Amino acid sequence: MEVFRRAILQPGPPESFALQTVQQVIKPQKQTKLVQDENQLLENILRTLLQELVSGEQIMQYGQSIDDGETTQGHIPRLLDIVLYLCENEHIEGGMIFQLLEDLTEMSTMRNCKDVFGYIESKQDILGKPELFARGKLVMLRTCNQLLRRLSKANDVVFCGRILMFLAHFFPLSERSAVNIKGVFNTSNETKYEKDPPDGISIDFNFYKTFWSLQEHFCNPPSLTLAPTKWKKFTSGLMVVLNTFEAQPLSDEEGDANSLEEEAANFSIKYLTSSKLMGLELKDPSFRRHILVQCLILFDYLKAPGKSEKDLPSDSMKEEIKSCEERVKKLLEMTPPKGENFLHKIEHILEREKNWVWWKRDGCPPFEKQPAEKKVVQEGAKKRRPRWRMGNKELSQLWKWADQNPNALTDPQRVRTPAITDYWKPLADDMDPAAGIEAEYHHKNNRVYCWKGLRFSARQDLEGFSRFTEFGIEGVVPLELLTPEERSKYQAKPNDKSKRAKKEETKGAAHQVEENQIATAANEIDGEGIRAVLEASVTPTDTDATVATGDMSQGGSPIPDEHQKQSSDTDLGQEAGQMEADAEVDAGMIDGGMDTEVDLDPVG
Repeated sequence: MEVFRRAILQPGPPESFALQTVQQVIKPQKQTKLVQDENQLLENILRTLLQELVSGEQIMQYGQSIDDGETTQGHIPRLLDIVLYLCENEHIEGGMIFQLLEDLTEMSTMRNCKDVFGYIESKQDILGKPELFARGKLVMLRTCNQLLRRLSKANDVVFCGRILMFLAHFFPLSERSAVNIKGVFNTSNETKYEKDPPDGISIDFNFYKTFWSLQEHFCNPPSLTLAPTKWKKFTSGLMVVLNTFEAQPLSDEEGDANSLEEEAANFSIKYLTSSKLMGLELKDPSFRRHILVQCLILFDYLKAPGKSEKDLPSDSMKEEIKSCEERVKKLLEMTPPKGENFLHKIEHILEREKNWVWWKRDGCPPFEKQPAEKKVVQEGAKKRRPRWRMGNKELSQLWKWADQNPNALTDPQRVRTPAITDYWKPLADDMDPAAGIEAEYHHKNNRVYCWKGLRFSARQDLEGFSRFTEFGIEGVVPLELLTPEERSKYQAKPNDKSKRAKKEETKGAAHQVEENQIATAANEIDGEGIRAVLEASVTPTDTDATVATGDMSQGGSPIPDEHQKQSSDTDLGQEAGQMEADAEVDAGMIDGGMDTEVDLDPVG
């Protein structure tokens, strides 16, 4: 024991000397873990030392954190830290720290118990670890329940709330030890009030007795459904109270003067029942809210589903409950301050309470779902691949859905081709400079999107589809979706249209000349005549004109052979001129600067 006394006074963290101290005192068979008898011996030593420390210290220094280098902290927190370290690292039995905490609370006064519980709250994360929780959860539950029995429910409300909050965090939600499975009410919570009127009373004593008699029904709601006479008595008394509240509404000034938030320090869970205070209590908004919320809790219990037939209210009771509930909610909404917000919060709490009721009546199933255990495959055994009816899991699932829903395949909404403007709208938005979308996030980078869009355009918009070869995927977007600046980039220019039309017209004229040449009897014209006619047609002179005139004047009409020859010469001249003009047109198209005023008529 003296070794532990010296260890408590040593500075530094417990891990630097705790294990060596235990080995020095116990001399265990194993160096890092004690056996059962050794644990029992160490527990007796520590409990005796703790008792001496409690009786020896004048001022208990509980709950103080122990930092490195400090030597002024209390001896008891130091001892608890050392034991907690040993339990956490499994050097000693894990439930030893819980046993020491229970002994400490039993040996301390209620004032010192608040400091002890502060230490417990500070070590909640360590105490709640699975390896420690499994060993000491029952001891901790017993310790907290003993503290609650020693505390006053009227004067130590805050401390009782701290203990209950600790238990709610320390134990899991599915812990059945903290659940009232049967829904038993605390019928021992009696409200005592005056039965006989005192002398010189200035209030209606019948109303006083009626008002406080409602508490008998609030503490035991199941009795209302079992005895119809009690329900009638309760409703008659409740009507008197509600009528009084409605006849004496509270003003905003009274609500602000008696606000519960401003007097939180004087709050108590039970009100005084003296008849002399009745007039003042009726003007207190928190007092009225307390009574009205009790009514809502009672109605919520009576309406709760899942009960047996004998516990369910009758149809007439349900109608009375509904009418009374509406009146109570209206009064809560009228009670200042912030009556409407207060009513919404109470309704939210009662709605959540229904979920807990269902959970308890379903047997309190655990909230945590354990992970599925993986089957251990023996070494050397081949894993069998799953076999699916339709080849893979997805197709098999689709086939299963089709069996369950035969109309799924014929549903008109199943396959729907979108309109071309709807489909290209995202890409049109990307092309708008005002949108500020970066190029790497454009829809044009999505190959699947572009491929589907080209298929839709090929079916619905051939004009836009034809612009793909010249402008790419952005040219396929309908022009009405683009801004005026973007639209001008992809519209065909009028000059280009005229050039394309002129070229097509020129090619058509040349094709017509070739057909006329084939129809003409060109085989009767020799090469010399053709050459002469070509020269004459290209560079006509006055001499030729004179000769032609003289021939006509001398001989009258020419002979048929000469006329045929002249006609052939004329056609060949037109063909030659046309070929030259066509060559000039082609050259102009290649250079890209073709003049629209080019004369395409044959020369001569």
